[in-house]
Parts: sequence; structure tokens; C-alpha cells
Amino acid sequence: MAFQILLNVFLAALWMFLQVSFSARTFIIGYLLGMLLMLGMRRFFTERFYLHRVWAVIYLFLLFLKELVKANLDVLKLVLSPKLKMRPGIFALETELKTDWEVTLLSNLITLTPGTLVIDVSDDNKTLYIHAIDIGDVAEAVDSIKNSFEKAIMEVSRR
Repeated sequence: MAFQILLNVFLAALWMFLQVSFSARTFIIGYLLGMLLMLGMRRFFTERFYLHRVWAVIYLFLLFLKELVKANLDVLKLVLSPKLKMRPGIFALETELKTDWEVTLLSNLITLTPGTLVIDVSDDNKTLYIHAIDIGDVAEAVDSIKNSFEKAIMEVSRR
């Protein structure tokens, strides 16, 4: 991915030299033209085209914002209800993530979402122990995390 970004910047600089114009506008035009050129020649690269990963990062960020708003509303409903109908609990989440930074990112996203907190991570980084302020069905909570955050993190990190 880094090679593709550097190549795109080099093509933009080359475009600036060919145009004999050293402005930001010329650089942006050269960058976009270089991106189109690289998109057309993407089959010669060993990795995916780098914009796939950029879009995956943007999607992960937007997914986190959506889950953040949804969790805030759920916690607000719990706090403002006249009777406390909370069902707190701790459950284990078996993760398919392999690297330390993937597990750390998943743990941080879960912890930053109101109502959930990662208590511990197993020694082999395969199991996260999560406390939830209100948990109805454990399988539903696990599926929700696996189908949202974990899937998006794998899209960002895998080739």
C-alpha cells in the first residue's frame, strides 16, 4: 500500500513538472490522473489497490459513529426509565483477528461504545471478555460485534 501511495505522489509530481506549474491545483489534478492510471494497471500490483483500504477505514469510522450514537441512545433509555430493567453481564467473544493491533483496535472500539467494556483479553489474544450494562441475548451481542466491528477491521487489515 505504501508503495502505491508513493508511486501516486511521484506521478503527481511528474505531472507538475510536465505542466511546468507548481501549484496545489496541478498537483491534485496529477494525483487524480495518477490514480486513474494506477487503477487501470492494478492487476500488475501484488496488493489490492490502496483506495480499497482507504474506503474500508472510512467505512469503519462511520460504522463506529453509527454504533456510538445507537449505544448512547440505548444507555439514555436505561438511565431515564423509571424502573431499572438492566441485565448486566459478562460474556466471552471469540475473535478471528490475528495481530495485536487488530485485537487492540477491536477492544478500544468496544470500550469506547457506551454500555460495554472489555475487561480482559486472553493470553492468546483469541478471547475478549466483555461487560455489558444491559445484555439480553449473548449470542445476539456476539453476532452484532462480529458482523460489525470485527468484519470491518478485517476488511481494513487484510490484503
